[in-house]
Amino acid sequence: MYGRVDHSVNSVPLQKNPDRPRKRPGPAAAPGVIAPPRRRLGVAERERQILDGAIRFFSEKGLDGQLRDLASSIGVTHALLYHYFPTKQALIDRVYIEVFEGRWQPEWETLLDDRDRSPEDKLTAFYDEYINATLSRDFVRILVFSGLTDHTITDRFFSLLRQRLFPRLVRETRRFRDCSSRARPSERELELLMGLHGGFFYIPMRRWIYAQGVASDAAPVRISQSLVRDRVRGYLVASRVLFGDAAQATPRMRRA
Repeated sequence: MYGRVDHSVNSVPLQKNPDRPRKRPGPAAAPGVIAPPRRRLGVAERERQILDGAIRFFSEKGLDGQLRDLASSIGVTHALLYHYFPTKQALIDRVYIEVFEGRWQPEWETLLDDRDRSPEDKLTAFYDEYINATLSRDFVRILVFSGLTDHTITDRFFSLLRQRLFPRLVRETRRFRDCSSRARPSERELELLMGLHGGFFYIPMRRWIYAQGVASDAAPVRISQSLVRDRVRGYLVASRVLFGDAAQATPRMRRA
């Protein structure tokens, strides 16, 4: 009644997009070889990964760098980053502890308090270790970036120096010139000391900020102890020439 229906058209499989080339099968895996599963990092390992990545990131981009960019550079999600460090300030605080406070060695204070060694030997030994063990690329660049932005890290680090280092250096400088005064250091004493301390900081700064050679091309990494001793000796002699025993004088003697 209805006529014969030709079903031959249904015998050819239809393609949704005949113009798209068919995807070729990839190479077959070698028999018996199973790809190793991706190892998931533990909590401590993941936190270490984020912290190390943050140190590199802030040393390159500064403390104004966005956390979303940081997460991308590390290879983690933004949400995972906030899971370990709820705020950006929390991450910066951790970076400070790792790069700055964590590198301060209590043994340095013991060294500077040793009464059996001369002031020159103590200052030379301290700065030899301080420069080569502490003033790394990350340290210098993050400190400079902080000084150009919110001073969060610079304020905390200089507070540490004022409490644990500078009073000892002033005491040893006075001891070198046979001064037993325990009075607060004068502005001139402090400025002379800042010239010494800042001069040592300028050595790695020339390398990590200005990309200039340091000391010599033959030894660009470690600053020699002889260079450190030259600067320490110049500072101590200058202190003796400039101040002599004036710091021991009473106010009445100074007025006279």
